[in-house]
Amino acid sequence: MNSKIKDESVDFLFKAILSLKTEEECYNFFEDLCTVPEIKAMSQRLVVAHMLSTKCVYSDIVARTGASTATISRVNRSLNYGCDGYELVFNRMDKAEKEEK
Repeated sequence: MNSKIKDESVDFLFKAILSLKTEEECYNFFEDLCTVPEIKAMSQRLVVAHMLSTKCVYSDIVARTGASTATISRVNRSLNYGCDGYELVFNRMDKAEKEEK
């Protein structure tokens, strides 16, 4: 856990997110909580992380996402030296996708 972000307000935010049950609920909540550019930036970073985790090269990531190389580098640093949050989510998403089939 990253102690730099841990506090009661962040705990409250994460509990709120964990209470969401559908994609529509997520859209409604995040549209109320965030600006459109904030949501787009987060979703872009997630796509970049997924592409990096599947060994895509920077030029392909830039072409597909429009992300800057600086953003891609920051995401790559998180993948390599972060808290493994991306890996956890991607593994769960892959597992859920396989179970749906």
